[in-house]
Amino acid sequence: MTNMYCSKGHENPAGSRFCLQCGEKILESPVNYGIQPGQTLGDRYVIVRQLGQGGFGRTYLAQDINRFRETCVLKEFFPQVQTPYVVQKAEELFQREATVLYKLQHPQIPRFRELLKINLQGKEYLFLVQDYVDGETYNSLLQTRQQQGLRFTELEVQQLLLQILPVLEYIHSLGVIHRDISPDNLMLRRDDQLPILIDFGGVKQVAATVASQYYQSGAITSPPSATLLGKVGFSPPEQMQTGLVFPHSDLYALAVTMLVLLTGKQPQDLIDTYNLSWQWRREVSLSPTLGQVLDRMLSPLAVQRYQSASQVLAALNPQPVSYPATQPPTSATIAFSPPITPISAPPPVSQPSSSGGGLKVFFMTILLTIGAVFGWWLLPKGGKEINVIKTRPTPTPTVTTDPLANYSPEERRRKEKLSDRRQQLGINYDFYVKLINQVFREKDPSLKGRILSDRPEDENLRRQWDQTATQVLEKLAILSDRSRRRLGLYTAADRDRWKVEVNQINVGSRSLYDLGDAAFFSNFPEQRDQNFINQPIGQVWHGFVSDKLIAILAGSAFEKIVFDAGAISKTVSGSLQPGGGKVFIAGLAKEQNMEVKLEANANVLLSIYSPSGKIVFLEDSQQRTLSKTLPETGFYEFVVVSTASESVDYQLTLTAESPPEPEPTPTETPTPTSN
Repeated sequence: MTNMYCSKGHENPAGSRFCLQCGEKILESPVNYGIQPGQTLGDRYVIVRQLGQGGFGRTYLAQDINRFRETCVLKEFFPQVQTPYVVQKAEELFQREATVLYKLQHPQIPRFRELLKINLQGKEYLFLVQDYVDGETYNSLLQTRQQQGLRFTELEVQQLLLQILPVLEYIHSLGVIHRDISPDNLMLRRDDQLPILIDFGGVKQVAATVASQYYQSGAITSPPSATLLGKVGFSPPEQMQTGLVFPHSDLYALAVTMLVLLTGKQPQDLIDTYNLSWQWRREVSLSPTLGQVLDRMLSPLAVQRYQSASQVLAALNPQPVSYPATQPPTSATIAFSPPITPISAPPPVSQPSSSGGGLKVFFMTILLTIGAVFGWWLLPKGGKEINVIKTRPTPTPTVTTDPLANYSPEERRRKEKLSDRRQQLGINYDFYVKLINQVFREKDPSLKGRILSDRPEDENLRRQWDQTATQVLEKLAILSDRSRRRLGLYTAADRDRWKVEVNQINVGSRSLYDLGDAAFFSNFPEQRDQNFINQPIGQVWHGFVSDKLIAILAGSAFEKIVFDAGAISKTVSGSLQPGGGKVFIAGLAKEQNMEVKLEANANVLLSIYSPSGKIVFLEDSQQRTLSKTLPETGFYEFVVVSTASESVDYQLTLTAESPPEPEPTPTETPTPTSN
């Protein structure tokens, strides 16, 4: 059972009625028994159950009744010592931490909702409210595997690194250091199987800082042991000794985490505590590339580590030699990753152009090498040749390692330029090939199933493919860097998250999609009326929607219409770039008479939605006026988007007035009677 505490913070055995140190009566308060399921906090969060407990509070699973009962997590800070100083200082630091967490908008980081302060039974509570992640920690996954005699494989760990390093690159670009990476703080989300980075150490940091300042203030002369920011063995030496953290501090902890998953051992079992050297090779054998990367991430000297997540990504994932157009390999390079030919064909035997072909080249190289080694073994020590029956030598197969070898200098330059542009934009190679294949085929349906080879007769088709790739890359350049790097990874979970985020500012997902559609169809008009969401091109649509979400949240594509005092009408105006759009909302009441007037050319479309989203007054319409008696109270949405090829102006006027009071029914005057 949980130990109990008096109001002064003295610890007592479970079930104590009075404090053994000061004699104070111990109340059966939430600090001892926790907040009970079913209790509602802040008139909003209904507690479902307790998820965990730490030295400074508990973590609860809750439902947000203001947000369609969405599941969320409440992280509690409840100091054992309750003084005005502690509560005030904790709130100040929590506000600062909340400001940092609010900046983090990434699909692999639980979204921060709010800082909640409530009073229960005379005690002040502070909660960080975040999205709930439905999944399992990697520590739990590892324990399950160990029960089966298994561990994580090198392939799984490498994939995990490639999926989580961009998240670290993102938070580090904002000046945020996680400080506490470990298998406990990485989760595998169930719906999309992506790793999620959780628990940014906010509660621990605030608690430790409050405790430190409280004891330094002289209120208590014998502080308890300090709270470390980070886990022993996972955090680098300088972090544990000085508390200073940098991006390479997170990279160190990430490397330790990978070793724990690979070996099933804890850090103290893998490191020589005398010289701080890691001895993981006695537990697991890794490829040279991954082994060298982990060694550098784990260097005891900070200056010798990778200094950014992007450097680790580059070391793990060097550009493969593949079609179309990567840098030609040197004579000693063999392309183990086979060329991925767009609309590809069985190439000549010497040209690896499919997965099987690449493996044949690989195994042929191994066999030739083994043959050479055994050839040396056939020589006696003196070096004299053994007498054998001489036969006509079999020609050595020629293995072409340059995927561009059969192309003209002009085509080589073209493909190399394409490769440079793709890498500059940060677009995943495999996704890029699938996307261009789709767009290329859709331009000429007769090419469906057609195979392109590297032979001269297909040179014209290859030129057309490259032209398509050039055009598509320039259209993708419009997207933000963040959205481009996510291409190929978007899922329905992203759309669910976007809906929640715009709902917070009273905007519906339909309005968000209107803006995304306008931008997407402006660049890919051939996709209109097509079922593209699960195609490679659908990932591009997700990228445009993601950028529009950021624009709405930032206010550049969103505005709240507020009538001036005493006014019943408001006019807003502006300019829309090609494919541009803007969402307006206005709080209106049921039974009001609403009139909407849009002044713009025919290339500006108007949509109007009710607060619940159940009523669509207009959608992508060229209609310019609308008069309605409103059926609901709430925020109505007005969306204007442009289908023009140049900038267009618009002016939107909204009028809303309450219906006139009904005329009073005349009271019948009784007719006087004569006596």
